[in-house]
Amino acid sequence: MAVATREVDAWNSSLNIPLQEEDKEIYDLIQKEKYRQFSGLELIASENFTSLAVMEANGSPLTNKYSEGLPGARYYGGNEYIDQVENLCRKRALQAFQLNPEEWGVNVQPYSGSTANFCALTALLQPHDRLMGLDLPSGGHLTHGWQTSKKKISTSSIYFESMPYQADPVTGFIDYDKLEGNANLFRPKLIICGASAYSREFDYVRLRKIADQHGAYLLADIAHISGLVATREMNNPFELCDVVTTTTHKTLRGPRAGLIFFRKKKDELENRVNNAVFPSNQGGPHNNTIAAIAVALKQVATPEFQQYAKQVCANAKALGDALLSYGYKLVTGGTDNHLILWDLKPIKLTGSKVEKICDMVNITLNKNSVPGDVNMVSPGGVRVGTPALTSRSFKEQDFVKVAEYLHRVVQIAIKVQEKSGSKMMKDFVVACQDVEEISALKKEVEAFATSFPMPGFDPTNLSPVEN
Repeated sequence: MAVATREVDAWNSSLNIPLQEEDKEIYDLIQKEKYRQFSGLELIASENFTSLAVMEANGSPLTNKYSEGLPGARYYGGNEYIDQVENLCRKRALQAFQLNPEEWGVNVQPYSGSTANFCALTALLQPHDRLMGLDLPSGGHLTHGWQTSKKKISTSSIYFESMPYQADPVTGFIDYDKLEGNANLFRPKLIICGASAYSREFDYVRLRKIADQHGAYLLADIAHISGLVATREMNNPFELCDVVTTTTHKTLRGPRAGLIFFRKKKDELENRVNNAVFPSNQGGPHNNTIAAIAVALKQVATPEFQQYAKQVCANAKALGDALLSYGYKLVTGGTDNHLILWDLKPIKLTGSKVEKICDMVNITLNKNSVPGDVNMVSPGGVRVGTPALTSRSFKEQDFVKVAEYLHRVVQIAIKVQEKSGSKMMKDFVVACQDVEEISALKKEVEAFATSFPMPGFDPTNLSPVEN
């Protein structure tokens, strides 16, 4: 084994010093964030707790290597091991979703889900081509063509012509008849199926039929549900779609990145997608992240992950049923996946106010628009998900307890709103001061949360954060 015999020069003296010594300020903030994760109830549907092995790969020396291009066709030398890492990741991605490598390919280089989506649009469309995606207030995502009456918000609406389809404002389910009628007028070149806050299955058969009527591509963005699709807990879009995109850090429980799957034998999609990623939209791939994706995808293919995915769905149903038992309204009345969308308008609260109280008691969720909303800044609901706490070994009965905490949050919010004498958020925040119920609930939540195991790191040496 080779041993370094030269001394380290002074200007490189910091390169092998541990973070705690080199930058205690950042180290301390990381420790505080660790304790926040451990001591709270993480209910944001797009978040999860990844594994120690994934984090080790993500923090590896692979971050040092530049490797623009694809395996075997790089613009830099020294990529013999990087090529093996990326090829292994691509192989595992196809295996995780049970895809035939003769029919499907995958690009594992996108930096994020939003980047993956824009790369897919670049591959499939020309500027000003027409696309249809689920409207944001109906549960869609920004990158699916979101725009307002006054402004084009996303690059997917800035560079392409977008017309949304929507959920029925009464039932919360996607109105496929209206989608088909509007498609007959708009004649899209691309239909996107996928969502960030929709709790039901997509009708891929109907969507394929509508797309075929106009010679349009069908793209599924399964960022939220990819872990459930891989384990067949949800319907399989690969049977009918031309391109499938996903993030890797939600129900796949990997690092933060994106994937693009494509049908290899259709319209030269392999070359079009790969060129859209590099050189059209990205530079060198993040090799450390690609290694971490490979680790996560290996885990996805195990029986244990199958059990995890099944429990995610069971927990979401248990949480939804418990909230319904308190008399609350859920959009679509329930869930088929990992999340519920809770409509707060019947109790005259905004999602912003419930989110604020939740933050105060160590519960993390996010305000979210619900069908019929017109104000995205102060939406009428909250989105609640189960993947992260399922990674902490929460089961159905534990989510019944979580529902109790959420019910108490809402009751506190109603009282605080009455106390504030105003609908303004600034007055609401002032009225939260010195409310004993908030501090009491926070203690209960912290005691409950810290009784569960924590993936990825050892919480035993962490100290509570003083506010």
